[in-house]
Amino acid sequence: MSQWSQVQQLEIKFLEQVDQFYDDNFPMEIRHLLAQWIETQDWEAASNNEAMATILLQNLLIQVDEQLDRVSQEKNLLLIHNLKRIRKLLQGKYHGNPMHIAVIISNCLREERRILAAASMPVQGPLEKSLQNSMVSERQQNVEHKVSAIKNSAQMTDQDVKYLEDLQEEFDFRYKTIQSLEQSDKNSALIKQEMLTLQAMLNTLDYKRKEVLNKIGRVIHEIDMLMSNMLTEELLDWKRRQQIACIGGPLHGGLDQLQNCFTLLAESLFQVRRQLEKLDELLTRLTYDGDPIPVQRPQLLEKVNFLLYNLFRNSFVVERQPCMPTHPQRPMVLKTLIQFTVKLRLLIKLPELNYQIRVKATIDNKCNVLHSNRRFVLCGTHVKAMNMDESANGSLSVEFRHLQPKEMKSSAGSKGNEGPHMVTEELHSISFETQVCLYGLTINLETSSLPVVMISNVSQLPNAWASIIWYNLSTNDPQNLSFFNNPPAATLSQLLEVLSWQFSSYVGRGLNSEQLNMLAEKLMGQQVSYNDYQLSWAKFCKEHLPGKSFTFWVWLEAILDLIKKHILPLWIDGYVMGFVSKEKERILLKDKTPGTFLLRFSESNLGGITFTWVDHLENGDVTFHSVEPYNKGRLSALPFADILRDYKVIMADNVPENPLKYLYPDIPKDKAFGKHYSCQPNEVSKPSDGGGKGYVPSVFIPVSKILNDSTDPHSPSDLLPMSPSVYAVLREHLSPTVIETAVCWKLFHS
Repeated sequence: MSQWSQVQQLEIKFLEQVDQFYDDNFPMEIRHLLAQWIETQDWEAASNNEAMATILLQNLLIQVDEQLDRVSQEKNLLLIHNLKRIRKLLQGKYHGNPMHIAVIISNCLREERRILAAASMPVQGPLEKSLQNSMVSERQQNVEHKVSAIKNSAQMTDQDVKYLEDLQEEFDFRYKTIQSLEQSDKNSALIKQEMLTLQAMLNTLDYKRKEVLNKIGRVIHEIDMLMSNMLTEELLDWKRRQQIACIGGPLHGGLDQLQNCFTLLAESLFQVRRQLEKLDELLTRLTYDGDPIPVQRPQLLEKVNFLLYNLFRNSFVVERQPCMPTHPQRPMVLKTLIQFTVKLRLLIKLPELNYQIRVKATIDNKCNVLHSNRRFVLCGTHVKAMNMDESANGSLSVEFRHLQPKEMKSSAGSKGNEGPHMVTEELHSISFETQVCLYGLTINLETSSLPVVMISNVSQLPNAWASIIWYNLSTNDPQNLSFFNNPPAATLSQLLEVLSWQFSSYVGRGLNSEQLNMLAEKLMGQQVSYNDYQLSWAKFCKEHLPGKSFTFWVWLEAILDLIKKHILPLWIDGYVMGFVSKEKERILLKDKTPGTFLLRFSESNLGGITFTWVDHLENGDVTFHSVEPYNKGRLSALPFADILRDYKVIMADNVPENPLKYLYPDIPKDKAFGKHYSCQPNEVSKPSDGGGKGYVPSVFIPVSKILNDSTDPHSPSDLLPMSPSVYAVLREHLSPTVIETAVCWKLFHS
C-alpha cells in the first residue's frame, strides 16, 4: 500500500494535520494524482543536488502534462482548470530554484511518515497530552466567541453613532432656522414652543452622547480584558506548540485562527477609533456645559491607541523558525556560509498593509556564553517587504530564503580556546524589526527567532541539535541566550518522549514502551522508575557512557544516521527491534524455535546493527549466536536485507547454511524481508561473450565460522566475491551443497 493510501485512511484529527502542510507551494491535488510516482523519487537527495532537482522538476511537469491529457479526454473541466493553474504555478515558482520544490516535497513526505507513526502509537506522552488539553481547546472556542461578540458590539455602536449624527444634524438645522428669524418673530408662542423642543433634543443629544461613550468604553474594556488574558495565553500556547514541533513533536496549528482573532480585534479597534473621530467632529459643531465628549474622548482614544500598539507588537511572529534546507529535520542549527530560510507573519491582515511593511533581519550578538567572543553577521538579502501574494492562505508574511551567517574575525583570539561543547552550547537569535504606519499611527515592531546554534563544521551538527532539543524541552522562555551557563535538568519521561519523536520525524517510526525502557536503563541504570526522574544535561550529552568512549547522545545519533541511510524500509516496517539489551535478548529468544532471530543495535559500536539467533544443542541446551555488528561501511557494500537472506554460517566441519529462519517472534524470514531483497539468488546473470570490458561482475556472500568452543561467529561475516555468471553456471551443474562446500574449502584452506 502506498504511503498516500495509508494517509487517506487516517482518522480526521490526523488528516487535519496533513492538510496543514499542503498549500500552493505543493498542492495536494498533485500529491494525490501522482502519489505513486512521487514516492518512488529521491527528493531528499535532490534537495542537495541542483542538477538532480532540475531533472525531477522537469519530470514532475511531464507527469502533470500526462495527467492533463488524461483528464482532457475525460472532459473533467474543473480538474483541467486546476491542473493548468498548478502547472503554471509550479513552473513559475521553481524554474529558477528547483532545489526548493525538492525540499518542500521531501518535507511533506517526511511529515506524512511522522503522522502515520504517531497514529500507530497507542499511548501519548506527557508533553503531547499537555498540548492537547481539553481546557485549551475550550479556551480557543471562548476566544473566538468573544472576538465575534466584540466585533458585533463595535458594529452596533456604529449605528448608535450614526443615529447621534442624524439627531445632531436635525438639531443644527432647527436651531439655525430659529437663529435666522427676525427678533420680532422670536417672541411668538410658536417659536417659544420650538425652543422647548430644541431643549428636549439637546437633552436627548447629551444622553445619547453619554450612552455612545459608555458603549465605546465597554467595547474597549472587553478588548483589553481579552488581550490581557485569553488571547495572550493563546499566543503563548501557540509559541510553545511551535517549540515542541521544532524538536519533532506534533505539528502545531492554530495560527490561522489566531490571525482571524487578531485581525477582527484590530478592525474593531480601528472602528472604535473612527467612532471617536466622528464624536470629535460632532464636538466641533456643537458643545455645551457638561458635554461628556471633551472629558471622556481623549482618555478613550489614548486607551485605543495603547491597545493597537500592543496588538500589533504581539502580532509580529516567526511563523517558521530558521532552518537550513539541507537539514530540514534540524531547525535552529545554522552553519556558517550556508543559506537558511525563515518566515515571519503579521497576524493583523489588513489590505492597506500589503507591500507596505519592510522587515530587516539581523543576528543578535549579545554575549551569552562565558568567555566567548564569537560574533556573526548576516549575508544575503536581509530586507524584504511583507505581502499577501506568496502565501497560499493570503496571510501577510515574508520569507527570507537567502540569508547566510558569517563569522566575524575576532581580535581576541579566543576561538582556539573554545572546546567542542562550548560552540554547540552557545546560543544566538535572529532578530527582525519593522515599522507600521497606518491611519496616523507609527508602530515599531520587533521579534526574534528561538535561540539558534551556529556551527562552522557539519561534524558539530549532532551536538548542536542536542542543545536545541534540551533548550526547547526544558523551557518556554523564547530568549534565554544564557541557558547553557547553568542548564536545568529534564524530566526523564519527557526526554524519552522527545527521543521517540526524533525517530518518528527523522526515520518515520517512533519508539514503543519496551524500546524506551531500554534507553531509560542505559541512561539511569537497571533499576529505575523514570516517571519523575531528573536527568542532567551532562549525562545526556557530555559524559561518556560507562566503559565507552562516547556519550549517550552520540550513540543515539549514530543509530539514527544508520537507520536513515541503510535500513530505513526495515525500520518503518517495524522489523527492527533495535533497542534491546543482551540480557533481554536472550530471555526473548530462549523458548523460541531454533533459527529464530532478532535485530538489535550495537551498544559498543557506534552506528552498528547486529542479529542474534537461538539454537538448540543435541543435549537440549540453548545457545545464542550474535554476529559482529555491521556498520555503514559494510552496509554500503551490501544491503542489510540481502545479508539476512544470504548469510551463511559454518559450524565446525559442516557445510555452510543459513541459520536465520524466523524473525522474532515467529515471522518467516522471507515473509518479513522478501520485498526488500535487491534480487533473488537464482536471478544472477549468465556469462557474457565479451566479459564486460575484460571483467565479470561479482556478488558478495556473508559467511561466518563458529568453532566448537565458541557460541559466537569467529569472524565478522566477511563479504566474499563471486561472479554472478560463475554462480549461475555452477548452479546448472552442481548441487547447492557441493557449491557451498567448495566455497567453504576455498575460504579456509587457501
